[in-house]
Amino acid sequence: MHFTLHLTDACNLACRYCYVNQNTHYMSEEVARAAVNLAAGTGDHCGIIFFGGEPLLCRERIVQTIRYAEGLQKDGKGPFHYKITTNGTLLDERFLRYSAEHEVFIALSHDGIQPAHDLNRIRPDGTGTFADLEARAKLLLKYRPYAPVMMTVPPNAVSYYLEGVEYLYSLGFRYLICTIDYAGAWTRDTLEELERQYQLLAKWYKEKTLAEEKFYLSPFEVKISSWIHRTHYRAERCELGKKQISVAPDGNLYPCVQFVGEEAYCIGNVFSGIDETRRQNLYLLNEEEREPCSGCAIRNRCNHHCACLNKQATGSFQTVSPVLCAHERILTPIADRLAEKLYKKRAAMFIQKQYNDMFPLLSLAEDKLFYTK
Repeated sequence: MHFTLHLTDACNLACRYCYVNQNTHYMSEEVARAAVNLAAGTGDHCGIIFFGGEPLLCRERIVQTIRYAEGLQKDGKGPFHYKITTNGTLLDERFLRYSAEHEVFIALSHDGIQPAHDLNRIRPDGTGTFADLEARAKLLLKYRPYAPVMMTVPPNAVSYYLEGVEYLYSLGFRYLICTIDYAGAWTRDTLEELERQYQLLAKWYKEKTLAEEKFYLSPFEVKISSWIHRTHYRAERCELGKKQISVAPDGNLYPCVQFVGEEAYCIGNVFSGIDETRRQNLYLLNEEEREPCSGCAIRNRCNHHCACLNKQATGSFQTVSPVLCAHERILTPIADRLAEKLYKKRAAMFIQKQYNDMFPLLSLAEDKLFYTK
């Protein structure tokens, strides 16, 4: 079970920006401790995710919360794992040393090359933050070489998709999590450009794989896995409120980040606990097959069950986003053709990555051996 602590009350979309407004409410130490207690009460491994706005605005609260959780763990509760998603503007060596000492997993939000990144990731004065991030990104990788970078592609920057991936890869990132802005104003022209960019990215992916370079590029990895591990992949789809609970600054609980602050989706409070009836009802509603998808050939490989994406794009978690549908129809055949070409070539890196369940552990051991020479 993962508990996402929203240290500020900024909505999910505000995470694409660098700052929050002056009226923002922040999570108190009391609420954070109660959330950790609730997580510990599950009797299982617990993930504590610090979210925002920009969570590093509340770095002291992060430190306090981790200190408290580490105390509980010494008493036999947990164990706890920690993650933070940051835009990087407040990332410094002091916090990175802390993250290494306390095993805080850090993901960086970065939208690629400057024209794309500075469209949305801006300061209150309207200036972009791209120029500040290259040194911080390299510093992050120095301390956390396996840190992922999370790239969002809006329709007005889709033509920079490949260049953005190439740039982030050149910085040293090897875990690239790319997603389109499903709530954006996509048109036929921008969707056609998206298809062209995926074709270019497939070529890039093939060249890197044949050169036996190790990397993870979502969404290609996800789509390839959905073909190879069909039943297992379906089991990993969105389970609204089951695997992850979001905690608002006031302590209210929600089934996912996109629902924070909406009373209709509140499933309890950190002090009173989880309302299991409300949580189960939302989960069952999300499990219902969407009528437009019932006859689709790729419905078991599609992300149409993601309540967060549907809510963000359509306002209802039960209504499938037309943009999501278009995206899946564009991406899936391109990913399938890519996988077929690499399989026919018996590309060693592709075979290991996609068919060897031990590959992540073997790769890590290999990397450690290399870096200790």
